[in-house]
Amino acid sequence: MAAPTVPPDGVYVPAPTFFKDRPEPPALQPAVDVDTQVAHSVHLARSGVTGLVLLGSTGEAVHMSAPERYDLVAGVRKGLDAAGFPGYPIMAGVLVNSIDETLDWLRESHKAGAQWGLVLAPGYFGAAASQENIVEWYTVVADQSPIPILIYNYPGVTNNLVVSIESYEKLAAHPNIVGCKMSHGNVSHHIQVSLHPKINHSQFRVFSGFGQQLGPIVVFDAGGVIDGLAAIFPRTVSRLFSLASRRPLDEATLQEVRRLQWKVSAAEEFIVKNGVLGIREAIYRVLGFGHLAGGRLPLRGAMSAGAYEQWGEVFGQMLEEEKKQ
Repeated sequence: MAAPTVPPDGVYVPAPTFFKDRPEPPALQPAVDVDTQVAHSVHLARSGVTGLVLLGSTGEAVHMSAPERYDLVAGVRKGLDAAGFPGYPIMAGVLVNSIDETLDWLRESHKAGAQWGLVLAPGYFGAAASQENIVEWYTVVADQSPIPILIYNYPGVTNNLVVSIESYEKLAAHPNIVGCKMSHGNVSHHIQVSLHPKINHSQFRVFSGFGQQLGPIVVFDAGGVIDGLAAIFPRTVSRLFSLASRRPLDEATLQEVRRLQWKVSAAEEFIVKNGVLGIREAIYRVLGFGHLAGGRLPLRGAMSAGAYEQWGEVFGQMLEEEKKQ
């Protein structure tokens, strides 16, 4: 039996889910806008982004039904195929704590066309879940999953649960666990796992959820980033990755990495401050996809008046970079 496929290194976009601007009665919430989702996905693929993460935290999968999740992934897969991107990498988020329900999500995502599952650590009870039980939870899931999975550690939505280095070491040995996404600021954890001498790094890749860390972690053998800013400025973030991953890393290349990393890090502060609402609004204002009516409760609505305009200088610099790439 062939080993599970490891996701290629690079920049992945945790795509926000696009919703219609208003509910159609008797529906209580706006419907998923698959056409806009496809259009944005194709734009990203054409702009050099390595792959997509659908149904993640930014994608508000917790606000969607099972049929909606399936239709979104299937629709994007069909749209990418039709646009000339067959087999384009798609990770599907899994944001539930029940093992049975986690496997339901993975099976449906597999049928819809996703190649990997990005599985959130089960942190409803936070630190009360021991590292031993976290390892066993992921092992049971990986044993049964029809697609390879990545560990998704996002303490901000899992009651500050942090997967330990020792747990990563154990889980990286599982043949159906092919990587992780660390959505926290502990760069030491990124580097320790990326360089751990007991981990087979050709079969387990580390991705950060923060573009601010792209250059530093990729220099030390991380796989790349799953980064919200790339939903808005895909060419620039992808260019930064391609330079940081170049070997040997000569001084001229390193200088350009430093220049681009400074601009990306400055723009990433917008994502940190404004989250999903900010990403959706910036995509609309910069790329023209979506609208300003917002999405589903409780994240419906636009940013506060004048909030976007405060980033005019920073985003102006990013737009200039996009034109160069």
